[in-house]
Amino acid sequence: MSGLVEKSPSISMSIKATTSAAAPAATQEPAQADAHESPPKLNNVNVVLTSLIAGAIAGALAKTAIAPLDRAKINFQINKETPYSFRGATLFLKRAFEKEGFLSLWRGNSATMARIVPYAAIQFTAHEQYKKLLRVDQDKSTNIRRFLAGSLAGITSQSMTYPLDLARARMAVTDKYTGYRTLRQVFVTICRDEGPRTLFRGYWPTVLGVIPYAGMSFFTYETLKREYTERTGEKKPNTLFSLMFGAAAGVIGQTSSYPLDIVRRRMQTIGINGRTDQYSTIISTLQKIYREEGIKNGFFKGLSMNWIKGPIAVGISFSTYDFIKEVLREIVGLQTDAKE
Repeated sequence: MSGLVEKSPSISMSIKATTSAAAPAATQEPAQADAHESPPKLNNVNVVLTSLIAGAIAGALAKTAIAPLDRAKINFQINKETPYSFRGATLFLKRAFEKEGFLSLWRGNSATMARIVPYAAIQFTAHEQYKKLLRVDQDKSTNIRRFLAGSLAGITSQSMTYPLDLARARMAVTDKYTGYRTLRQVFVTICRDEGPRTLFRGYWPTVLGVIPYAGMSFFTYETLKREYTERTGEKKPNTLFSLMFGAAAGVIGQTSSYPLDIVRRRMQTIGINGRTDQYSTIISTLQKIYREEGIKNGFFKGLSMNWIKGPIAVGISFSTYDFIKEVLREIVGLQTDAKE
């Protein structure tokens, strides 16, 4: 055997080369594994802060994008004499533009921002906390808990910001000459002329509506994301798929809660025309709408507008939230690593 080795120096050299090459490869494996490790787990304070910031930005961006469509929709929702049509909504926005200028299309958006920034921040943050509390996606039988986490998040955020929602509705259906000029004026005028309790008029139909709306929106979006990751093996969908999943969630969520959205808008805005005897309770509002306008032209008035603006808003909101949340958490994770 020794003779064979002596006569074949190339064999011994190749063995040495293979051994020496294998050693660095072995040392490189842990390094490669480290490179693909997930970022360090954040503490709950950082999780909440990143969720709050991402939610606030996502909500503001989504609502600003569809503010003109929202104003047109609310105008038709509260006027039973005016039948809804897409052409009518376009003419409403055209008249507002000609009478008050381009920025009038975003009238009431300051009230919307004052509401949607804390609303979206609270909603997304509460959703993550409720998911953790209810142990969502930690076993197979999780669908009901996934829906419940979304509903509870919606109730929490709506309850904490409701007076701002009412103020936004009042500003959306009036002009700056005959209505409210500022958000502050809305609150002062309501408290002086109608009483502070008016700030919560329409609260119960809003809460009843947000249960299916937020529940179905979060349920649909989270379910589609989970199905995507299971089928593709990717950790998360890209931005385009997030937009599509959010759009689907918006259509389902808006449709499931729309009749109660009509009820709350009627109850929120009854003081504008000087009459406060209409739409005083949920039952009387439902009866009045059904008796005078019917099901299609009453409870689903303007729904086609929601099928346009809803998918846009929810798609932007969910996809923006996921993107900004991931960026912020990577930054916070890197900072944590640097300190350690």
